[in-house]
Amino acid sequence: QVQLVESGGGSVQSGGSLRLSCAVSGSIFSGAVMGWYRQAPGKEREFLARITSGGGTNYADSVKGRFTISRDSPKNTVYLQMNSLKPEDTAVYYCKLDRNGWSFWGRGTQVTVSS
Repeated sequence: QVQLVESGGGSVQSGGSLRLSCAVSGSIFSGAVMGWYRQAPGKEREFLARITSGGGTNYADSVKGRFTISRDSPKNTVYLQMNSLKPEDTAVYYCKLDRNGWSFWGRGTQVTVSS
């Protein structure tokens, strides 16, 4: 059974930083594409960043230059380093795993940025 568990969320002031982690159970991680998304109250879930099994990355324009996605294969973990945070970054952040046509989501971690 595949499980994704996010951690590292919290409250931070504008301009601050947080690093989110997403730990994946099972052996599915190595060939998977991992992504980070977020959903603010009353809004659609939004794509943020993606990393392939080979380390290729792409980002949404809204976070490019501020957020960095990375993965640690021995630890089955993907990270999202978030710098220069803004109040509009406040949301629940989710990680997603895609492999062989299957998708799995974590339950999310709350990030709150105050001005």
